[in-house]
Amino acid sequence: MSNKALLHRVAETGRTPVPFTIDGQAATALAGDTVLTAMLTHGARLRRNEFSSEPRAGFCMMGACQDCWITTADGARLRACSTFIAPGMAVLTGGGAA
Repeated sequence: MSNKALLHRVAETGRTPVPFTIDGQAATALAGDTVLTAMLTHGARLRRNEFSSEPRAGFCMMGACQDCWITTADGARLRACSTFIAPGMAVLTGGGAA
């Protein structure tokens, strides 16, 4: 992701690192992070809107709004706000420049 991170970690920095990729680019989260947290500590968007291509960063952040659905490289869809990051997970933002 080319944007500045939307979230900045200020606590719990000693948890185990978890490698994953965002649009094929190597990234690292911490054990216990949701996919949403993992992605937004690396960039300013979670995905692009499928209708307008506008950037989205989630909305309610607690699983009520349906705005955080993303796709993994293997085609699976998941809710980024309620799914924990896993080692080797490959997530997609919907492409395009920010």
